[in-house]
Amino acid sequence: MSTRLDPLTISADLLYAVKTGGDVAGLRDRLATLERERLSRALASRRQRLVFWLNCYNAYVQLRLDDGPSLDDGPLSRWRFFARDWIPIAGRWLSLDDVEHGLLRSSKHPWGLGYLPRPFPSSFERTYRLEEVDPRIHFVLSKGTDKSPPVTVYSPDDCNEELDVATEWFLDENVSYDPNENVVTVPRLFLWYQGDFGGRRGVLEFLRRYDAVPPDATPSLAYD
Repeated sequence: MSTRLDPLTISADLLYAVKTGGDVAGLRDRLATLERERLSRALASRRQRLVFWLNCYNAYVQLRLDDGPSLDDGPLSRWRFFARDWIPIAGRWLSLDDVEHGLLRSSKHPWGLGYLPRPFPSSFERTYRLEEVDPRIHFVLSKGTDKSPPVTVYSPDDCNEELDVATEWFLDENVSYDPNENVVTVPRLFLWYQGDFGGRRGVLEFLRRYDAVPPDATPSLAYD
């Protein structure tokens, strides 16, 4: 394996190795010891930051599950899984929550319905986070459960199309519209992260964009 792989390639290769049962140790070491200057050059654009953190997040969810912790032992076990710092990137220890809410969601509080800022973001987080949240991330992040979406290795060139495909699949599987009652039933993540979509009006616009409701419909929202 070349020592000159760029950070985006390393993150993609790590997720691919995780998915296929390949050797991950060397790739994890490369991510852990990345030089900050090199990481900054690699994450110069929105797409680059998006795919890097998506690939890292989904890879480390599976790696953490492979280490044996259970998510079925109650709130404390889930907190340990997502909130503890055990992901080394460029000399910084991160948690899954750091990656999701700090870096991918542009420093938003996990319990603020998508409106409250995440308190006291680190200088690392401020440097490498996305400037704006892309709400499609909610349909591609693995949560370590049977209901998690299929995991894809993302690339900067194709990520917009790949995220659209993943979003369409998720909405087809999890959203239902009743034209007689004019009600659309959606998963609760649309409530928990409502601000990421631009509020209730933004949620409806998002559903129309992906043909989950008719373009001229203004239904009530019900949460599954």
